[in-house]
Amino acid sequence: MYEKILVAADGSDHSKRAAHEAVKMAKANPQAFITLLYVIDYEKARTEILHGQSSDEVHLERRKHLMPLEEIFRSAGIDFETKTLHGVPGPTIVKHANETGYDVVLIGSRGLNALQEMVLGSVSHKVAKRVQAPVIIVK
Repeated sequence: MYEKILVAADGSDHSKRAAHEAVKMAKANPQAFITLLYVIDYEKARTEILHGQSSDEVHLERRKHLMPLEEIFRSAGIDFETKTLHGVPGPTIVKHANETGYDVVLIGSRGLNALQEMVLGSVSHKVAKRVQAPVIIVK
């Protein structure tokens, strides 16, 4: 079974469902450890600061996204850590996952329609194509 589990999260409902799936996996293996990864997009962070939010307000807003996910793991009694990285989400998740050597990566689907995904691409699709471990996209 999987021991090193990465959950790439943005606080959306899809990432909450990915966290619940990670709990199921972790309960099947007592040695399992989950890393909850949140990537702060530089462009988005800069826009938030430019629109008058202080860095403390921005940090508090990010914590609000992660707290429900952390509570999912705490309430299930699962060992986990929260890691925050800066960069473009897709490539940053891929780089971290490949360098750290996770057994499996779970990521929520953003729910783009076919046209949006073709034009924009999706973080989950980029991660699934480039991470060297199995990737589970949770809808």
